[in-house]
Amino acid sequence: MDFVSIRVITGDVARLVAFYERATGVQAVWATEDFAELRTPGATLAVASTRTVPLFAPGSARPAANDSVITEFLVDDVDRTHRDLATHVTDFVNGPTTMPWGNRSLLLRDPDGNLVNFFTPVTPEAVAKFAR
Repeated sequence: MDFVSIRVITGDVARLVAFYERATGVQAVWATEDFAELRTPGATLAVASTRTVPLFAPGSARPAANDSVITEFLVDDVDRTHRDLATHVTDFVNGPTTMPWGNRSLLLRDPDGNLVNFFTPVTPEAVAKFAR
């Protein structure tokens, strides 16, 4: 089995896709006006409209209602990422902080309020874990 993607349901696909394109530097691939994907070598972030929810099960997902999932992106320099996003992000939850497990992390909320973590491994153990 391969983990392939995570899908975020939103009431404004264009706004959320624009945010993630800016934040990641990855250009989205649009299937329809209701569905786009930001594809990276490790996984894909899919962004879908609330109009897609009934295709799976009516009422099964609600936009801007996530309080438990953090979407994470490995970046080369989290401090640079913080500087690059400073004028585009309105809700930084925590500035760059070195975590006990060896990653330097930047936690913020996307325009729908979903938690997003950008991180850079900084200890030898963390660097080895994420060696590319």
